[in-house]
Amino acid sequence: MGWLETLRTGLDAIRTHRLRSGLTVLGILIGIAAVVLTVGLGVGAQDEVGEEINSLGSNLLIVSPGSSTDSSTGLRGGFGSSSTLTTSDATALTSKTAAPDIEGVAPIKQSSMSLLNGSTNWTTTVVGTTPDWLSVRSRTLTEGRFITTTDEAQSAAVTVLATDTATELFGRRSPVGQSVTINNIAFQVIGVLDSAGSDSSSNLDDQAIVPMSTGANRLFGGTTRNSVSTIYIKANSADTLSAAYQEATNLLLNQHSITDSSSADFTITTQESLLDTATSVSKTLTVLLAGIAALSLLVGGIGVMNIMLVSVTERTREIGLRKALGAPPAAIRRQFLIEASMLSLVGGAVGALLGITGALVLPRFIDNSVAIVWWAVFGSLAVAVAIGVAFGVYPASRAARLAPIDALRSD
Repeated sequence: MGWLETLRTGLDAIRTHRLRSGLTVLGILIGIAAVVLTVGLGVGAQDEVGEEINSLGSNLLIVSPGSSTDSSTGLRGGFGSSSTLTTSDATALTSKTAAPDIEGVAPIKQSSMSLLNGSTNWTTTVVGTTPDWLSVRSRTLTEGRFITTTDEAQSAAVTVLATDTATELFGRRSPVGQSVTINNIAFQVIGVLDSAGSDSSSNLDDQAIVPMSTGANRLFGGTTRNSVSTIYIKANSADTLSAAYQEATNLLLNQHSITDSSSADFTITTQESLLDTATSVSKTLTVLLAGIAALSLLVGGIGVMNIMLVSVTERTREIGLRKALGAPPAAIRRQFLIEASMLSLVGGAVGALLGITGALVLPRFIDNSVAIVWWAVFGSLAVAVAIGVAFGVYPASRAARLAPIDALRSD
């Protein structure tokens, strides 16, 4: 028997037992679809995190007060809770002489407060900052204007609302020119920010921006009114990010009269470090989920072996007759390997198609995007065929070893 005849015989055997073959294919199908979808979900999540972080600026440095040290490793990192940063630190960072690679600096101080418009009350994050915040955070306005140096100098009662905050307080009406009450003080809405989604700690579309001086003197108050919670620094470009990092570190160490950098009471992180951390976590989860999904491929392979063993038992007399007519063991082995491979290939192809369909349809029902990862699709198909061959070897070898006389005598 040639290859074409062997292929035709294998197809006939599969069609003869449609239900059994279908159930065998189902095991491979589920495994392939699961692998394609889990890898797609993981890669989609990585892409979304990367886009969100990069949208904030690839040349952004984030200075947080305090620092922490891991006692087991001695490595410094993380974010502290002490109010060790002040508006004076932010002012020092704007020095073009000491920090030529820093383009903009935006300190912030924030607190959760209630905003009132008529009978509508909405609790949001009130952020006190400077005019440079808009460019440093790479934000834009839908309408109106942003706070100015004049607003900052006069501690003006003006605010810029994020999209969600504006919608909650004013519905579909334009809030520009309207008033909102914050901490029993009437603030005029001068602008609305474009949507920016969320970052790792807050909803960027649910905020109210006010001048730093206004927030310190009229809203936050207290003995630490000059302290800030975070300082955002924008480097001239992504290429000068390292230089800006070093300049900011040296300036802040000098501001705080610290000679040993290991004793720094602040922490500087980059968007790249946040992206690396988020990507690492996402990759770990993707590998874990893909590994769990791959177990179903193993189960499907065992199903292929089981079905092929049953097939060998049912067709013992056929095997004996073919060997009596001169069929070599290699021809018998080849026939059963082809049948097992065809079952796995069909299951893999249908599973890959189902996975691709799921990647296109699922984002309509869930908030996450699902990427179509072609290496996972074609890799899964290759694995499906390999499983068919691997789990078909034993049944095929068993059929090839049958003695013709014993096979013909079987009932």
